[in-house]
Amino acid sequence: MNYFYIPIIVLGLIVLISSFFIVKQQTSAIVERFGKFKSIRHSGLQLKIPLVDRIAGRLSLKIQQLDVIIETKTLDDVFVRLKVSVQYKVIRDKVYDAFYKLDYPHDQITSYVFDVVRAEVPKMKLDDVFVKKDDIAIAVKSELNEAMMEYGYDIIKTLVTDIDPDSQVKEAMNRINASEREKIAAQFEGDAQRILIVEKAKAEAESKRLQGQGIADQRREIARGLEESVEVLNRVGINSQEASALIVVTQHYDTLQSLGEETNSNLILLPNAPQAGSNMLNDMVASFAASNQIGEAMKNAKKNKNE
Repeated sequence: MNYFYIPIIVLGLIVLISSFFIVKQQTSAIVERFGKFKSIRHSGLQLKIPLVDRIAGRLSLKIQQLDVIIETKTLDDVFVRLKVSVQYKVIRDKVYDAFYKLDYPHDQITSYVFDVVRAEVPKMKLDDVFVKKDDIAIAVKSELNEAMMEYGYDIIKTLVTDIDPDSQVKEAMNRINASEREKIAAQFEGDAQRILIVEKAKAEAESKRLQGQGIADQRREIARGLEESVEVLNRVGINSQEASALIVVTQHYDTLQSLGEETNSNLILLPNAPQAGSNMLNDMVASFAASNQIGEAMKNAKKNKNE
């Protein structure tokens, strides 16, 4: 008699346990009764009628991401692959629409992304695709929001996360970029060389100016020294001609002495015989004497003419 009730008790326990079910956080469960929609249950411990109600499905309310790879052509006839990431979620108040109106929401979203991207990218050149990728993402989001809102899906954000042109196009772009950088580097190097040349020329000009000024000052001091020397010699009874000759001879021997002190000098001074200084002195005295005679003769001729 007791064994007869055991299966009934076990069956009753199974039915009782199956009456309860748990819905996880950020999840919604769709309950049907005899194949017809009954209710939507959210997180927590829930109750249903055994053998009458069943859980038709569960939908996550978390934000999900779908990555779509699209290959299309730009305005300048370059084929490019774009990766568009769509972040979306099921609207809590529209779980019914999300569950019953679409069997494959991923396919629906992918179709809209393809349609928008292949309508926008062919209007742009390749460079503009990189610059205006946010505009493409905004256009995709606007189109998806308008279409998917009806089916209970909210498009949170769309991102163009990758733009990949053909490998040959990328190599060409890299060569163009490298050429531009080399051109800029060459311009900077040219400017630097020009600055160095200008500054070097300025330095040389300043050096020549200072050198000329030094030579002029040197000659001025030499002339002043000679003048003072002649005045000193005149005071002791030596006339200007003899004083000039003496100064020249003295400078001549001073020069020879300076040259002799230089051990690495390659200078050859001609003539260098011992009588060279005497000959120079005699020639200079004779020259000065002849000049004086000519001057006296010209003065006498002019005086006679006046008389």
